[in-house]
Amino acid sequence: MKTDAKLHVRENRGLLAVPEKKALDWLARHMPQRIHSDHLTLLGLFAMVSAGASFWISGFYKPALFLVVVFLAVNWFGDSLDGTLARFRNCQRPRYGYYVDHVIDLVGTASLLGGMALSGHMSPIIAIALMAVFALVEAEVFLATHVRQVFRLSRFGFGPTELRILLSIGTLYLFLNPTVRVGGLGTYRLFDIGGLISIAGLIVAFMVSAIRNTHLLYQAETR
Repeated sequence: MKTDAKLHVRENRGLLAVPEKKALDWLARHMPQRIHSDHLTLLGLFAMVSAGASFWISGFYKPALFLVVVFLAVNWFGDSLDGTLARFRNCQRPRYGYYVDHVIDLVGTASLLGGMALSGHMSPIIAIALMAVFALVEAEVFLATHVRQVFRLSRFGFGPTELRILLSIGTLYLFLNPTVRVGGLGTYRLFDIGGLISIAGLIVAFMVSAIRNTHLLYQAETR
């Protein structure tokens, strides 16, 4: 529920940010009055937990992977549209929206990675490590938002929407081939390699953002 405009500026430089905003604005204009932002927030949470459950089920019923893609799309609809709808109807609740949105993000991500680990498509150790690094990045984002009043939704052109699309593509490929060969190193689970790449990318994003924000804050408070 991204209803934080009164507390800080939202910055989204994702590759799909412009067309996504147009789509969300259109959806907000045509949303029935009986549907509120909280309904969409709960829908987003339900969808992400369901995506994790579908991953788990896919461990013994592979077609459930198609449900993962469906629920990721539903999660985008609920999670991305709730704040847009609140702003469109001028019924924003900045602190409530910001807090609830990110609590739900943490719960949803834990559910998704838990489902991957339980399915056998990803090593539990890699899933736990990925969750830990994700929480580290989220903590830095929260701190940066508090001290700089800028909430950055994307890094290196990738935000939540772009990441959902990448995960959906990987999930569909997983249905065809659950393993990948890495040079002469051998064959590994597709999502283990994907998880390791994600961990490396998140660590780089954390370091770049932490160094950048530290430098900017130092300059701003050194006279």
